This record gives sequence, C-alpha cells and structure tokens, in this order.
Amino acid sequence: MSDQQPMRVAMVGLGTVGSGVIKILFEQAERITRRAGRPIVVESVVVRDPTKVRSVNLADDLIDTAIDVIEHPDVDVVCELIGGTTTAGDIVRQALQAGKHVVTANKALLCEQGDELFQLARELKRAIGFEAAVAGGVPIIEAVSQSLSANQITSLEGILNGTSNFILTEMLDRNVSYEDAVAKAQKKGYAEADPAMDVDGTDAAQKLTLLAQLAFGTKADLKQFPRQGIDKLDLADLKYADTLGYRIKLLAVARLADGSLELHTQPTLIRKYQPMADVDDAYNMIELEGDAVGKTWFSGMGAGQMPTASAVVSDLIDLAVGRAQKTFPLLDLWQSQKPLPILPADEIKRRYYLRFHAVDEPGTMAAVANILGENGVSIASCIQHESESSVKTSPKEPKIVPLVLMTHICTEGQMKAADKALMECSRIKKNFLRLPIRD
Repeated sequence: MSDQQPMRVAMVGLGTVGSGVIKILFEQAERITRRAGRPIVVESVVVRDPTKVRSVNLADDLIDTAIDVIEHPDVDVVCELIGGTTTAGDIVRQALQAGKHVVTANKALLCEQGDELFQLARELKRAIGFEAAVAGGVPIIEAVSQSLSANQITSLEGILNGTSNFILTEMLDRNVSYEDAVAKAQKKGYAEADPAMDVDGTDAAQKLTLLAQLAFGTKADLKQFPRQGIDKLDLADLKYADTLGYRIKLLAVARLADGSLELHTQPTLIRKYQPMADVDDAYNMIELEGDAVGKTWFSGMGAGQMPTASAVVSDLIDLAVGRAQKTFPLLDLWQSQKPLPILPADEIKRRYYLRFHAVDEPGTMAAVANILGENGVSIASCIQHESESSVKTSPKEPKIVPLVLMTHICTEGQMKAADKALMECSRIKKNFLRLPIRD
C-alpha cells in the first residue's frame, strides 16, 4: 500500500455505469491502489433519489442529494455520470471552477459543449478525462491522442455503437425481426427504454465527431455529414447482403480525401473477409490507418456496465498518477491551426446497395436501369427472388417482388438525383432502401 495521500472522488450519478465504477473501486481497491500509486477513495455519491434500490450497497454517509458537495475541499475529482447535456454541463463547469478535475462518459455533452468545457479546463489548469465517451472499454481515445501521436491519421473507420451491432447480430444469427432484436437488447441492458439515439445513428455520429476532432483537428457538426441508422433495415436486407458476400454494420467513417475530411455514419455492406465484418454482438471495432504505422485495429465491448466503468476507472488512475494532468494541456482538441474542410456529402464516392419492392411485369427492370443510367449510375449486379409478397392479394393488384441492385462507384450526389426520380417511378414502391458498400 502507498503512503501517499488518497485521491478523493465525488460521483454524480449512480446508474448503470456509476454502479460499475463503485464495484471496481471497492472490490479491486488493492489493485487500483497499486496501479494508481495511492488509494482512490469515493468521498460522496450524489443521487436524485437516495431511497432507490441499486445493485451496489453504499454506506448512508456516502450518499448525498446536494450537488454542491462537488465543491467540497476534500474532493479532488468529480465523475459526471448522469448523461444529458444541460445539468451535466452545469456540473462539469461547477466542478472545474471549484478546482476539480473531471471524468465523464458523456459524448453528447462533449459534442455540444466540448469547446467551451475544454477551454475552461485549460484556463483553470484542470484535466477532463473522457475515455469512456467512445467505444466503451476500448482505449481508443488514448490510442489516437497519445499512442499514435507520431502519425498523421489518414483513415478512421469503426463500429462505434454496441447496441446497434448487437441488434444486427441477433437479426441475422437468430433469424428474428428488428423489433424482437431491439427488445432483447433492452432486456440485456444494452439499449435504453427509448433506443432512438442508438438505432438512428446519432450515438455513433457523436462518437465519430470526437474521434475526428482528435485525429484530424476538425470539429464537425452532425448536420454536416450523412447520418443513417439501422431502424429502417429489414431482416431480408441482412440476408440479401449475406447472399452477396457481405455483412451489414453501422459504420462510422472519417478519412482524408484530397485535402478534405470525408465523414459519414451509415449501415454499410462490408465484405465478409474483412475484420470489421466479423465483429458481432455488442463489440466495437475501430480501424485506424496512420502514415507511419499503417493499419491498426482496436476491438472490445462497446456497451454494457463494466466495459464503460473500466474506462472511467482508467481515467481516474491516470489522474491519480499524474499522466492526465501532463497530457491534457497538450491535446489541442477543439482548435486547429488549419482545420480541414468537410467534404460535401454529394462528392462522396462509393458503391451502393439498392433494395426495391417492384412491380413484377415486363419493363420494370428497364425503367429502374434507365433512371439510374440517366443520373450516371451503372448497375454492377442484380438479384430477384420470389417471395410470399409475389402472390397477388387480389386479381386487380400487380404482383410485387423484391429487387436488389449493386452499383458501380458513383457519387452521393448522383444517387440523390436518382432517388428523386425513383420516388416518382410507378413501377416500384416508394419505401426503397439505399446503403453504401465498403469493398
């Protein structure tokens, strides 16, 4: 045991992640002390409802409801673990102004208010640890900001939302609907009661902006790049992709493209032989390419209590040792002397997967091909299967069959123009799906 003074922590929030942090700090106190060089002691835990039954037992004198305990002179570090942006932002500012370091897992807060909070921390000579904000237990923040600092990152691609990845895995491997897979994700604690931010791509996009800021020095707004979730996917799409030799993953991408920064977060077809295609369940994977190191891969659990808690505790250890205080001022996270322009979405080039519900009659394929061709999009392959929907429901209604096309490389702008014309085509239903392909 170390004879050094303990580092005292005030935690705000005792939900899933907060309870996991308490478990690690209490159950592994000796190991944490050895690695931190001194004890890390929980001074107080601020909760909204002290009577609520939780998965960890705490002494009554550790529980508090008054937020101003974070200003107590005995507190060295404040852990913000409540989520959201309004109250959480006030807590982080209050803690920094009281001379405390901060650890947070709140990517939404950092995306919305990060420039202000990081600048305030620097002015006050404090540090903000946020390893848990991206990819759960995967140490990707440290890798980008420190371990690969000798490199110019040229490409960053990742599965950054464990909940969505779990849902997609369940759908394909268990042959279940999207709704059933979401329900199971909620039951296992991967998805919230309202999973919207996970399944509509917002969560992954927020994490992408943080990583892109670290890797490329450019701060992006979510409105500046394409964002699409998994909530419009059918099980049939996963099966069609499988037949074609692909897996569908919610892929976040940031890469250099002729002096600009290409950004997008979308369900993407990935060839089966690529490492990213084999990432299942709630695991995350990030592929980084640097000009010196080449390609590297980082993978681990991206959702769940203990992986995220692990990242929070690692930040606490860095603060106890003094590493965070030394490295944080060197990270020019929210400013860049020469920020890269964000590539306009219409100029992004790639191949596409298209799935239609088409009228089964002569001329349908020709009509679709003509629309695509008029907009500079050529077809690479086509599959059409019989299905239950191909049976007429009445003599007057035409049969409807699924039609799947794969294109050659074209721009997002060309596809958008084709989309508009396809929406007006009477030979296909309007709810068609378009996804990018990563070869």
